Amino acid sequence: MKATHLVVGAVAALPIASTVNAAVLVTEQFVVVIVERCPEGDVACNNVSYTGVNRNTGEVVSLKGQAWVRMCADTVTPCEHVGWQFKNGEYTYRVRETPPSLEVERGGKTLIQQKAVWTD
Repeated sequence: MKATHLVVGAVAALPIASTVNAAVLVTEQFVVVIVERCPEGDVACNNVSYTGVNRNTGEVVSLKGQAWVRMCADTVTPCEHVGWQFKNGEYTYRVRETPPSLEVERGGKTLIQQKAVWTD
């Protein structure tokens, strides 16, 4: 549980502002903090950070990314917020909001797919 305390401590240290929203996701193997730095209601936020801690090794990965949205039929308007996505070289990390999960892909091949829970 050291990783959980580390990440929760990082969230507690965030500046208090109406445009910063943070959430903590816990999977079998990882604790992930998602921080959005966009105005409330911006479903296509492109200023999102990911801090993931491997609960077994303590290894930390920090990434920048954006909201993951489903587009409307006009292919311009965001219709539904799905979660968030982040790039790390050839790797794509996706955090799904509902049902909560973490996916990591490389070259279209899923390497990690874990169910998760959001913590308070």
